[in-house]
Amino acid sequence: MIRENIADLKVKIEKIARASGRDHQSVQLVAVSKRFPAAAIQEAQSGGQNVFGENYIQEAQEKYDTLKGEVKFHFIGHLQSNKAATAARICSMIETVDRIKLARILNKHLHALNKQLDILIQVNIAGESNKSGVSPAHAEELLKGIKELDMLRPRGLMTMPPLAINPEDSRRYFQKLRQLAYSLGEKHLFHD
Repeated sequence: MIRENIADLKVKIEKIARASGRDHQSVQLVAVSKRFPAAAIQEAQSGGQNVFGENYIQEAQEKYDTLKGEVKFHFIGHLQSNKAATAARICSMIETVDRIKLARILNKHLHALNKQLDILIQVNIAGESNKSGVSPAHAEELLKGIKELDMLRPRGLMTMPPLAINPEDSRRYFQKLRQLAYSLGEKHLFHD
């Protein structure tokens, strides 16, 4: 069932990418695997899925150990500084960097591992008090600080828009994020 779902998703991604003028190869599917056992990840992997999102570092650690590093994990949850060493070791990307303190701690652990790590900057684009993320006004400052850290490679921005019943209601938040990303990209603040 998982394999079939992945195959269906890949067809949909290709169709949507083509309709929007994008190369479907530029779209990366990250399968959220939190609360699924390692066996489900292995089934998904047999269907061609190799990148999985986890938001609990202990759970990601267990799956990483079970799967012996055969898949890539992206960390998609709020990362506490005391969990940064594990995240640096087992993740191929952290999608939720939102403060310079965390970036510096990650960089220190990455030096010890002699490893560079792709990251996304989490932006609280809607300014919701119950969500993590740097404010749009401080994203440039954060990226400038991260540019000084040689083991981190900021690849772009991410956000979690307010929950909406109609998906179209989220569009404006992603448009704002895209405009911010374009502006920051013009300033060469992302890793090439």
